[in-house]
Amino acid sequence: MLSSSWSWRQSLTLPPSSPFDFSCRPRCTRAGSSLVAHARAENNDNGEDGKKKNKNVVIVGSGWAGLGAAHHLCKQGFNVTVLEDADDYGSPDGIGIQGFWHPYQNIFSLVDELGIKPFTNSMKSALYSSEGLEVEFPIYQDLPQLPSPLGALVHTQFLRMDLVDRLTSVSLMAAVVDFDNTDTAWRKYDPITARELFRQFGCSEKLYRDVFRPMLQVGLFVPPEQGSAAATLAMLYYLILAHQKDFDAVWCQGTLKEKIFKPWKELMRTQGCVFLEGRRVTNLFFDEATGRISGIACGGETLNADAFILAVRISTIQEIIRNSSVLRTRDEFLKVMKLAGVDALSVKLRLDGKVTIPNATNVCSGNDHCFGWTFFDLNVLQDEHKGDPMQVIQSDFYYADELLVLEDEQLVGKTMSYLADVVKEFANSTVVDREISRSPMSLTHFFPGSYDYMMRGSTSFPNLFMAGDWIINRHGSWSQEKSYVTGLEAANRIVDYLEYGDFAKIIPVEEDEQHIQALRDLNRSFNEIRAQLPLPSSFLW
Repeated sequence: MLSSSWSWRQSLTLPPSSPFDFSCRPRCTRAGSSLVAHARAENNDNGEDGKKKNKNVVIVGSGWAGLGAAHHLCKQGFNVTVLEDADDYGSPDGIGIQGFWHPYQNIFSLVDELGIKPFTNSMKSALYSSEGLEVEFPIYQDLPQLPSPLGALVHTQFLRMDLVDRLTSVSLMAAVVDFDNTDTAWRKYDPITARELFRQFGCSEKLYRDVFRPMLQVGLFVPPEQGSAAATLAMLYYLILAHQKDFDAVWCQGTLKEKIFKPWKELMRTQGCVFLEGRRVTNLFFDEATGRISGIACGGETLNADAFILAVRISTIQEIIRNSSVLRTRDEFLKVMKLAGVDALSVKLRLDGKVTIPNATNVCSGNDHCFGWTFFDLNVLQDEHKGDPMQVIQSDFYYADELLVLEDEQLVGKTMSYLADVVKEFANSTVVDREISRSPMSLTHFFPGSYDYMMRGSTSFPNLFMAGDWIINRHGSWSQEKSYVTGLEAANRIVDYLEYGDFAKIIPVEEDEQHIQALRDLNRSFNEIRAQLPLPSSFLW
């Protein structure tokens, strides 16, 4: 049934020059001293002489990043222990309903490897402003392919936006060309807000208010005046502007945990991975003789290992830092305390009858709402609700601190009011059941200046590594795909550090279109020439 959903996917190969292709590296087999991660380590002999031991790794977190690292390390023969708590150590991956966009090639490759088919076909989507239906997004791969950004301009169906307003977005391509995901580009654009970015590049008020603002409120989870211009450019280019087909998305036909994470974890258990539930990290232990982390404390329990990965959201790593006298000795971890999370809220409603909803996936915003929100027709998206005589809707709210404090009845009333504003038929519906999930400080806040406080995948502890969507890397991906990629990168760092196993192959982001490449080359040359001129260095950008 789902075979047609994969026809749009493109098989990408790793170019030899890719900085993320470690396949050409030799297999490392050097044995070293191995600490004990858990009781099974006593049976982990890996050589005829009994001296070689499989390496032990402890991973904190079981979202895309943690599971991605665990999966590859298990395949390489490592003894892997994954620590979980009630909310997967604060993983943001199960919060709300999130799409899987065309560039998510590493996740799609994983799904193929697992032999599962969790996704819908590509679907059209819609955007509502306070005035009503504003934009309908087609399935771009089905339309004539045009150079970036013409595909987005020509094929997107703007129902209330005249051509003059739409054309004001073209000037933003100058910033897109200038922003090449390097450290220099991030430091140039990160200090300013997304709103200031659109203002500087001449975006019309209507285009900003009715299109860009709501898209950023659900893409970056915050209003543009609270979001980084660098993060905005990174997200817009990766998901929309790099190639016409990039904005095509498929959706999970159920919850992420049931459709993907459950079979994934079951496979890893057969490979020897151990999942320890209900564990909360209370401290880390430092071996002064080796300069390495020797163990992780979970209450009265200590887990020792050769290497460790922290794959958790910002609020969780901040809690770990508060509890750890070891991490508090390093500036890189102290800076993390300046980062912030974003509140999210999910409201799932069962209504007394069906409602005619033009599109199954929708983005919404109103002038009087500082939060962004989405709503989804679960009767179309999810297997368990297909054929249900009642309408099942899920609304997800971001930057939702003002909503989290409300009682459930109030939230249901507000949600129905918001739904009726965009689809009038909801006003005639009655709620018969509800499911509400509050997720405070659960999503990454890419606020202006936050880049200075975010971490790299390696730390000043040689055997402690980081993964997650807030970790700085140069792959160029975003959201769930970035989380998964940073998990693979963390696994590769452990393979390199312990000189054991093969490196994971990471599919690089598809190359820029030729005209974008040419413009970026020209821009770099111009910047190099300008840097050699005797200009004052005190100008602020």
